Amino acid sequence: MNPSGSWSRYATSTLAIAAVVLGLNGCRKDATLPGDEGAGPPTPYLLDLPTWVIDSVGPMPIPSDNQLTVEGVALGRRLFHEVALSDDGSISCASCHVQANGFGDPRRFSIGTTGQEGTRHAPALVNLGWDTAFFWDGRRAGLETQAHDHVVKPIEMNAHWSEVVHRLQQIPEYPPLFNAAFGTVQIDSILVVRALAQFERTLVSFNSRYDQFHSTGDSTVLTDTERRGLALYVGRGACAKCHPLGMFTDHGLRNVGLEPFNADSGLAGITGLSTDLGRFKVSSLRNVGVSAPYLHDGRFSDLMAVMEFYFDHLEASTPNLDHLLIDLLDQQGQFTHAEMMDLIAFLHTLTDQNFLNNPSFTAP
Repeated sequence: MNPSGSWSRYATSTLAIAAVVLGLNGCRKDATLPGDEGAGPPTPYLLDLPTWVIDSVGPMPIPSDNQLTVEGVALGRRLFHEVALSDDGSISCASCHVQANGFGDPRRFSIGTTGQEGTRHAPALVNLGWDTAFFWDGRRAGLETQAHDHVVKPIEMNAHWSEVVHRLQQIPEYPPLFNAAFGTVQIDSILVVRALAQFERTLVSFNSRYDQFHSTGDSTVLTDTERRGLALYVGRGACAKCHPLGMFTDHGLRNVGLEPFNADSGLAGITGLSTDLGRFKVSSLRNVGVSAPYLHDGRFSDLMAVMEFYFDHLEASTPNLDHLLIDLLDQQGQFTHAEMMDLIAFLHTLTDQNFLNNPSFTAP
């Protein structure tokens, strides 16, 4: 989909479509809108998950009121790339979540429609259906509610939902697509975020070289360097404590020793608890080799900088330092450059080229 095309279609929409929109407020709640009838039930969408994934982490939990459908996912995909969600038609979700970068942002901070930079790095999106907390500070518990926030945030899309819904209603393609997905041509914010959440739940990545090694047991899939890195990852490096094999995240919120808190208090900004100062969401390391920069503020531009922080510069005096990092305090300065390179080599085995190039995720 050409982003500017949707905006121009909005501007040149037909009077007939506009008449439908203008008449919505006069419709009774039980009234049938033109185009509502005859769509038929949507088609269930089946996620293609490897057996070992289901056996190890379980099936993806999906809300009963927003089950995946072929039509809902297709609509969500279009909306993910839709610039009409922003106030001036200049950015979409995909503007800050780039597929080639693991659906992360290669910039340290994303730039909203006003030209203002954000204050946190836009994280990579992967295997979101298993997540239980969203945003770096964990403020939202579900994909639907997190999708709602980005549209109205002043330093992001800077829009109002009433205006977004009005624009989408006047783009000729959308009423039939909403009808196919949800049985109504009347668009609202709830249905928009449900469609977005459906698409985002399909962003699953389990086909990296590590996954091939894990699922087949064929040790030759990884090089000697990568296997040494794996041994460090689950052993002395203690990486797997917060980023366990499988999902490569424990879905927790942890203080990993970053300062200063006065710049960003993390979870404490939501709870008001001093014990939550500096606690941020543990991100998945899947596709981490292509999703730089790293951590909530994008302070590290490459993986070596991350290694050096954890293995050379972690401070015992850091308030609220997570207990899972205590073991690393005794090993500061004990990791060689070669060992760090081995770890980085292993992390690159988590890159899923099929995920990064899947045409089902691109703009339709």
